[in-house]
Amino acid sequence: MALNLSPVLTTVGLVGGYAVARYSKKRALGGVVLAAAGGVAAREWHREGGGPVAVGMTAAYLGAFGAAHPLAKKVGAWPAVLGLATGVGVASAVVTRGRG
Repeated sequence: MALNLSPVLTTVGLVGGYAVARYSKKRALGGVVLAAAGGVAAREWHREGGGPVAVGMTAAYLGAFGAAHPLAKKVGAWPAVLGLATGVGVASAVVTRGRG
């Protein structure tokens, strides 16, 4: 059975993208991290679960990115990013479990 990298990739993309954008003060650079990790994760989701899983998880990944902004206003930036990244990572692990 192959190693399931997609949960790690989602976390790297969401948390790493935010951290790079915040500490470099270059939002576009954070976007590069987000997009690169998301692209590789999408390829993994497709390999592990097929087209429907790839589409659904890509939507969840992008949705978490979008939801982080309004949620951060309520709970703070780091709690929002970490919470959403955890949720997407867990969802990724669940929908691809045993498929790799």
